[in-house]
Amino acid sequence: MAGKFELYKDNGGEFRFRLKAGNGENILASEGYKAKASCENGIASVKKNSVDDGRYEIKEQSNGKPYFVLKAGNGEVIGKSQAYESEASCKNGIESVKNNAPDASVDDQAG
Repeated sequence: MAGKFELYKDNGGEFRFRLKAGNGENILASEGYKAKASCENGIASVKKNSVDDGRYEIKEQSNGKPYFVLKAGNGEVIGKSQAYESEASCKNGIESVKNNAPDASVDDQAG
C-alpha cells in the first residue's frame, strides 16, 4: 500500500496535513495553516523537497530523543516527525518520507 497525505482541519480551525506510510503510521506532520490552499502548497513542497537529503535535519528533543524536520528551499520547516528511540530509527523515518512522499495521494478530509 502506498503512502498518502491526509489533509484535515484541526480543533482550532487550521488546516494541517500528515504523511502516512503504507502501513498507516504517521511519518511527517505539518504546522497549522489558515488557508486550505496554503496547506495544499505545503503538501506540494513536501513532495518536491522530500527527495533531497540536504533538506532534512535531525534534531533532539529535551528528553534526548531524536526527530527530524524537512525544510523547503527557503529554509522554512514544512514538516516534522515524531520522536524516535534512536538515531538509526530516525534515519529510517527519513527514508520512509523519501520513499512515500513523492507519489503519495492526498486524502482531503477537510471538506
